[in-house]
Amino acid sequence: MKRTFLFVLILALLMSMQLPNSLAKENGKIKVAFLYIGPHNDGGWSQAHDEGRQYLQKHLPYVITSYSENVPEGAPCEKVIRDYIHKGYKVIFGTSFGFMNSMYNVAKDYPNVIFEHCSGYKIRKNMGTYFGRMYQVDYLAGLVAGMMTKSNYIGFVAPFPIPEVVREIDAFTIGAREVNPKAKVHVIWTNSWFNPVKERSAAETFIANGADIIASGCDSPASIEAAKKAGIYAIAYDRDIHDKFPKTVLTSRAWNWGVFYVKVLKEVKNGTWKATRYWGGIETGIVKLGKFGDTVPEKVKKYVLKREQELKEGKFKVFAGPIYDQHGKLMVKKGQELPDKEKLSLQWFVEGVVGSIPH
Repeated sequence: MKRTFLFVLILALLMSMQLPNSLAKENGKIKVAFLYIGPHNDGGWSQAHDEGRQYLQKHLPYVITSYSENVPEGAPCEKVIRDYIHKGYKVIFGTSFGFMNSMYNVAKDYPNVIFEHCSGYKIRKNMGTYFGRMYQVDYLAGLVAGMMTKSNYIGFVAPFPIPEVVREIDAFTIGAREVNPKAKVHVIWTNSWFNPVKERSAAETFIANGADIIASGCDSPASIEAAKKAGIYAIAYDRDIHDKFPKTVLTSRAWNWGVFYVKVLKEVKNGTWKATRYWGGIETGIVKLGKFGDTVPEKVKKYVLKREQELKEGKFKVFAGPIYDQHGKLMVKKGQELPDKEKLSLQWFVEGVVGSIPH
């Protein structure tokens, strides 16, 4: 009898120590934590993730979620992660590139916890990465901008010169010049994900130089507010904000993170989760084109929606050749497509971009 009891006790202990597929739960629920680089209501990137968290909470009743906002990138975020783990959180989502190394370090110490890192490239058995092919939506938004500009001067307020952002600018420019070869996309770097003062200043510089459309890859609506004040158009990022700026915003390049968060937690619940490098396309719903502005003509909508459907069906590729860089060098030959590996390490601008990529 004692041996039987001891065997059952040992078996129970072993089961509690298994890898993430047998997560310990609190009252039958899985505790999930989110780390945000900015305020949860920043109007952009972090708010889009928080809306994804709320979507997850709403659709999966067996999940309990919490979040920390304004989490510093680098070593300081390790403490935040470890604190969550000590409180029994079994799934951690890090939503900024700069969280990568810290998450990678902590994941090694806690093999029974699942980690998902947004936009990074390091993985472990218990740590995956995730992102969406936003460049597809950037391209569609570029089509709108190319058909709507009259000055052919489009300003792009950019955060950091990393491949993710370069890819956005290139895809946007490819779209704009497909429908308007005279259009040029001018770039100013803010070197910050969220700095409303710098973003507004960059937009005002573009406006002073003749821009009639402002796009942004940063996380606040400051550049859009500057465009509205100047009476010109804007292309939004992170979230669909048509309802707030119906006459200013031509369309939005929006994230729908909830789709991925539900996918992950269903896999966790079913014991099928594995660390992967997820890069979902527009067909998955993780990235989407927002509502069209009130002033966008039907012919523009029709053309863009046609391209959107072709992207979803895989009939059209944004980075299909021929593609030239801004110096006129052929980078992708006709009949070929830029491989994903090169998309993920992109450090050159396409023809039509005015600006440079700092080292």
